[in-house]
Amino acid sequence: MAEFRLTQISDTHLTRNFTKLTENFRSVSEHIDASRPDLVVNTGDVSWDGPTSRADLEFARELHAALPVDCRYLPGNHDIGDNPTAFGAGSPCPATEELRDTFVSVFSEDRWQFEAANWRFIGLNSVIMNTGIPSELEQEEWLTAQLEGARGKPIALFLHKPLFLNTPGDPEEAATAIRFVPQPDRARLVTLLGAYNVRLVASGHVHQRRDFTYAQTRHIWAPSVGFIVPDHRQDVIGVKETGLVEYRFRPESFEVRHVRAAGQINISLGELIPS
Repeated sequence: MAEFRLTQISDTHLTRNFTKLTENFRSVSEHIDASRPDLVVNTGDVSWDGPTSRADLEFARELHAALPVDCRYLPGNHDIGDNPTAFGAGSPCPATEELRDTFVSVFSEDRWQFEAANWRFIGLNSVIMNTGIPSELEQEEWLTAQLEGARGKPIALFLHKPLFLNTPGDPEEAATAIRFVPQPDRARLVTLLGAYNVRLVASGHVHQRRDFTYAQTRHIWAPSVGFIVPDHRQDVIGVKETGLVEYRFRPESFEVRHVRAAGQINISLGELIPS
């Protein structure tokens, strides 16, 4: 395959309880139907509240199954709970093995690897990092094997949480905040990735669109499909708008297109949950 077209969506937060979020997803679905990429990847927070509502997970799976192309999934903190952090308040709902198993029972996977257009694509479960649950160690060993198996090919890594704000040397409060992959796993992951030909790290979680390059690696933060977070709840570090990201991979190169689907609107979190 000389070219591989991939569409990244993220933070869909689907539930039967908020029709506005479903409407934004349907606008994105129509865009995907028209553009017909080779694959759609949802980088997490697929559901509104997966830890307490399997129905949210199943509703999200139902809507994705109706898309005209294949999909792959990664869990976010709203799907299986969150990982602990060394800075700030911990999550009231920590990720557990049981919550991960529930996600896998609905979506069939929480990590994956495949190759296309001479690239190796790796999907990682970032919200079990630093938890100490058995699947965390299993994933660490699995990831090392997948990176080694690329044998020098360019690698595109997908995960829910960004690795860092600007650099691996961000101040402690930025390095360990719940917004990013937490320490100490973050430092180990950055070191591991640096030993391989990782050209792209694609994430979501922040509900802001961002695109920057550090060293040889381009970091793409996909915006939320569902909603934006108002400034009084979250500082501005990117572009606050709903949307998606389209990629075109060719051997040794790739292109990125930041897109807003026709009909997609900027729903504020305050419209869903008043502050």
